[in-house]
Amino acid sequence: MEHTTEKLVNTILESYKSYDLTSRIDEGNMLNKEIIIEILEKIRKILFPGFFDSSKVRSEYIKYIIGEQLEFVQYNLNKQISKALGSGDDSCSGCSKSRTSENAEEITYKFLESIPKIREYLYTDVQAAYDGDPAAYNTDEIIFSYPGVFAVTVYRIAHELHLLGVPMIPRIMTEHAHSITGIDIHPGADIGKYFFIDHGTGIVIGETTKIGDYVKIYQGVTLGALSTRQGQQLKGVKRHPTIEDNVTIYSGTTILGGDTVIGKGATIGGNAFIVNSVSAGIKVSVKNPELQFIGGNHEE
Repeated sequence: MEHTTEKLVNTILESYKSYDLTSRIDEGNMLNKEIIIEILEKIRKILFPGFFDSSKVRSEYIKYIIGEQLEFVQYNLNKQISKALGSGDDSCSGCSKSRTSENAEEITYKFLESIPKIREYLYTDVQAAYDGDPAAYNTDEIIFSYPGVFAVTVYRIAHELHLLGVPMIPRIMTEHAHSITGIDIHPGADIGKYFFIDHGTGIVIGETTKIGDYVKIYQGVTLGALSTRQGQQLKGVKRHPTIEDNVTIYSGTTILGGDTVIGKGATIGGNAFIVNSVSAGIKVSVKNPELQFIGGNHEE
């Protein structure tokens, strides 16, 4: 048995040498996904004070509570950003460890400065969800339970880190939200205020998507690229559509292409497949397919 086990171990070790992309041995700059998710939850508590805390948040103690949470986020986010900056193809190979640490500290502080801005945008998102959903009991219900609001919250956090040039961490955050909600928003997407995702499952919003204000999207919508066959050669190219202000996109719709623009006030009906621009104010719908009833006692 020992001989068999040793042989298995040696075979696996050989695979580590052969397939080095899927192993990280003796490398110190590895991100901690669990810590990143914990940071995310702490930031959510700062963004929505009193909603996700284990005990009542009192006004006389709020300053100390936020200070403690900020201290946790600042310390741990700084460490993770420093690791992210020091690893991967985009790392600063010529930077010293101290320089990388200084960059991480500066980025972390700039991100923390953006929290009031994130809260401003989330306020509009929650309001849009309440205004747009007659089934909503109140805004508390929306913050606590709507998957779209959770996914958009994580996106807005990740987007600010993306704008600051942080590699990997923003994508880890949005993929965490994706795994929970089924809503896949790339942190590079540019999304305006009063954004409402209704129901949410199966939504994909690509990296170079641009979305204006007061946009409402239902489940199963894809805002994607026409083709990604060129792979890394397309990096930085606008591949995903632009959705202007006051657009509503119903369930099951696919809109593709970097040159595709959905004009202001347009309404896109369910199950549409769009690869060309739509003018402002236009209503697009798919003609109902003919139903066939075969067998049984159906009467026309």
